[in-house]
Amino acid sequence: MSNHKKIDSDYSNLNPHEILAALNTLKYKDNGQILALNSYENRVYRIGLECGKNIVVKFYRPNRWSDSTINEEHEFTKELHNLGIPVIAPMTINNKTLHYYKSHRFSVWECFGGRAPNLDNKDTLKQIGRLVGRIHLHGEIKQFDFRPDLNIETYGYESEKFLLENMFIPIELENTYISIIDQLLDNIKTCFDYCGNYQNIRLHADLHPSNILTQGEMIKIVDLDDARNGPAIQDLWMFISGEKPDQQLQFTSLLEGYEEFRSLNLKELHLIEALRTLRIMHYTAWIAKRWGDPAFKIAFPWFDTPRFWDDHILSLREQTSLMQETPLNLSL
Repeated sequence: MSNHKKIDSDYSNLNPHEILAALNTLKYKDNGQILALNSYENRVYRIGLECGKNIVVKFYRPNRWSDSTINEEHEFTKELHNLGIPVIAPMTINNKTLHYYKSHRFSVWECFGGRAPNLDNKDTLKQIGRLVGRIHLHGEIKQFDFRPDLNIETYGYESEKFLLENMFIPIELENTYISIIDQLLDNIKTCFDYCGNYQNIRLHADLHPSNILTQGEMIKIVDLDDARNGPAIQDLWMFISGEKPDQQLQFTSLLEGYEEFRSLNLKELHLIEALRTLRIMHYTAWIAKRWGDPAFKIAFPWFDTPRFWDDHILSLREQTSLMQETPLNLSL
């Protein structure tokens, strides 16, 4: 068995004994309680300690991120935490945040329970806007050195290439898929052309409502695992939904809070539907890349069925139309 295959096998067969053994190398004393949390990309567990507290331990999927990219995410998160921004940062133990046990890489985090925010509340949207503005104010100081950019190449062309080369598209739909993707990528490029030059900054990059947790008056931002360089609006558009008038009101509240800390280039509004399209493409390719993991077949049983690909192509057709509409009107 090759080293890569052995590491993949070790990860797939990660068991409670090894989870606790890894934690014990850091001198934690567990009480034997382990709860698997909702994560597919990595293996994440809430673990009870003898002292009565809980911590979260994340085991990283092999061959996804290098140590350099993981440490870069940790450093960015710690910087934000040290600025008083309420992000959950990795714990530093023995002067490190990334730890090793056998073939596994893992990190330890504060355990914070909460629920997704109420996005119907304008004050909540303003608060989210403030937090994102503060993150971006620090994120624009420099770019990531090791983490990739979020752009047409990484989320668009690479996704299309993987799905076609690995024959996930049903043969009877392949020509239709290629035709739609060609049109979509042209439309995405047009949106980016309308936007013009934008500032590439360090982002959360996967900031959807479930990655913001509220607990009473407390709010925490979690899971910067997908942090990348990209346009600022990537961290805002996933908080708007519904018809365009609804989106306009929601975005106005977000922007009101955001611009207390940082100005947003409103030409980036041209990117919202382009970024949504790239996310759809990237998400589909992500599931395909993980299809050999039995956990994905259990979690996404509808994937790799003719019905899924029919619906996927329909959603891409809808994005073609949406990208041709005028963007939100906030005095462009």
